[in-house]
Amino acid sequence: MDITSDTHSQHISRQFNQELEALKTRLMAMGGLVEKQVQDASAALLDGDTRLAEQVVDNDRNVNDMQIRIDEECTRVLARRQPAASDLRLVLAVIRAASDLERIGDEASKIARNAIGLVEANHGTRGFVEVRLISEHVRTMVRDALTSFARFDIELALKVVYEDEQVDNEYKSAMRSLMTFMMEDARSISPILSVMWILRALERIGDHANNLAEYVVYLVKGLDIRHTDPGELDEQSLTRKD
Repeated sequence: MDITSDTHSQHISRQFNQELEALKTRLMAMGGLVEKQVQDASAALLDGDTRLAEQVVDNDRNVNDMQIRIDEECTRVLARRQPAASDLRLVLAVIRAASDLERIGDEASKIARNAIGLVEANHGTRGFVEVRLISEHVRTMVRDALTSFARFDIELALKVVYEDEQVDNEYKSAMRSLMTFMMEDARSISPILSVMWILRALERIGDHANNLAEYVVYLVKGLDIRHTDPGELDEQSLTRKD
C-alpha cells in the first residue's frame, strides 16, 4: 500500500496517531541538529574557528542522546501497539533513519576534530576548495533527504539517491588531486592526510543521506532499493500513484 493514501489518519486510537507523529517530530528535530553539525564542522575548518569546532564535538553527545530517546520510543510503540503495514514501516524507517543521523553526527565530529588540528598547526588551505564544494553538496543532500522523509516525497528522495553518485565522483577527483600534490611536496603529507580524512567523512555523510532517501522509498512504497544501481530504478513506477 502506498503510504501517501494512508497517512495514519484512520486509526481508532487518536493517541496512536499522536505517537506516530511524535516519532516523526523527534526524528526531524534530530535531523535539524545533525544538519547544523555538518554545517558548523565545515565552517569551522574553512573559517579557522576552533571554538566552533569544539562546539561540534561537544554537541555530538546530544545527537547520541536523541538517538537513544527515539529508539526507546520506537520500542514502546512496537511493544504496545504492534503496528502493521504502513505503520510498521514508519516505525522501522524512523529507527533506521535515526541510526544514520547518529552516524552523520559522528562524521561531523571527525571533521571538527581534524579542523582543530589543522587550524592550530597553522597549515595552509590546500584542499579547502574541494572541502567547500563537497560539504555544500552533502549538506543539501541531508536537507533534501529529511524534507523527503517529512513530506513522504518520493521524487525528492530519488533526487538524493541520484546525487550520491555525483558526490562520489567529486570525492574521487579531489583525492586524485591531493595525492598528486603530496607526491610533489613531501612536507604537505601530514596536513593533506587530515584534509583527506575530512573529505572521506563528507563522502560518508553523502552515503548516509542516500540511506535516508532510500528509507523514504521503503516507507512510502514498501520497496527496498538498497544495493540497487540508481540507473536501474524506474522513477515513473516509483513516483506514480497506486
